[in-house]
Amino acid sequence: MSHGDEVKKAPAGFKVTARADGSDISAMENTELGLYALQFHPEVHHTERGTRMLENFARGICGYKERWTPSSFLSESVAEIKKQAGGKTVICGLSGGVDSSVAAVLAHRAIGNKLRCIFVDTGLLRHGDRERMKAVFQDKFGYSLKIADASGLFLSRLKGVTSPERKRKIIGHTFIEVFDKEAKKIRDAAFLLQGTLYPDVIESVSVNGPSAVIKSHHNVGGLPKKMKMGLIEPLRFFFKDEVRELGRSLKIPEPVLMQHPFPGPGLAIRVLGEVTPDRLKILREADRLMREEIQSAGWYSRIWQAFCVLLPVRSVGVMGDERSYEYTIALRCVSSVDGMTADWSKLPHDLLHKLSSRIVSEVRGVNRVVYDITSKPPATIEWE
Repeated sequence: MSHGDEVKKAPAGFKVTARADGSDISAMENTELGLYALQFHPEVHHTERGTRMLENFARGICGYKERWTPSSFLSESVAEIKKQAGGKTVICGLSGGVDSSVAAVLAHRAIGNKLRCIFVDTGLLRHGDRERMKAVFQDKFGYSLKIADASGLFLSRLKGVTSPERKRKIIGHTFIEVFDKEAKKIRDAAFLLQGTLYPDVIESVSVNGPSAVIKSHHNVGGLPKKMKMGLIEPLRFFFKDEVRELGRSLKIPEPVLMQHPFPGPGLAIRVLGEVTPDRLKILREADRLMREEIQSAGWYSRIWQAFCVLLPVRSVGVMGDERSYEYTIALRCVSSVDGMTADWSKLPHDLLHKLSSRIVSEVRGVNRVVYDITSKPPATIEWE
């Protein structure tokens, strides 16, 4: 700070309790009035004792006492879904991920065979996703499941598109269009069940106040009027760790609950730049190898999210005795509690070496692998 800079003072009656770089007042208090204020993000992992600060504020100052338990929410939510559905058929947009899986099992507990599940194959899935859906929800759980293959439609509409937000919008609108077409085939379909979580809501819309839209999630923001369906979102104010806890109370198998988050737009936002069948093939194979090695090394359950990103640049390399000019794969592995903040995972060097070696040697079209060591914030977990 130079001599000419003026230090901001707290309002009358308030005492400054913390300062930070770029902020003269990061926290202040007026103990007589019982008023306290923070103007930074104490929950981020690199803020020392940030979580403790929030706990002190919620419990010590506000007097908050935890009353939520999975069992209490379960009984309340089952009753609420049953009341909202009113005997009508509810369609679940089932992706096979943790969120929609828990929402589906919760709804099935409430309305039984009135729940009809639709899985849209966008052509943007990981290796084995479609087969896994059928094995778990149709063969094991015995749910009514319709698999709608719309991969050709999605890929045709993404042709030539490079903007991340435009990709998300196209995928969201197309998803709703396909869903609407399938929903019209189901008699008495009056509601759509979604596994929307609170982080999706926060990033997509300004919930309370002038917060910025970070990126759109196609399961946030309601439905087009033409669908004429109500929306049921029992997990809208939940975080991922709470959803998993609820899933355990519903007896959902651990492999389903502990799978890593997968974005609604799928691999489209992990192929930077234009999405093409060839690029998807490269990314899908690299992702398969990465997950295989991380699971084999016992790291899968220790990581919040692990995935590959195909970069829209090529670099010179040497493959055998030949010059190569191929794509670069970025590995992204992060540790987190709720997805709101995240730190990059410190994988062992020998594991990183094996990941790089297998991807470069076994995935045609790739000659370089890099590792993303950026936390959230400032970056988001996904690249787009």
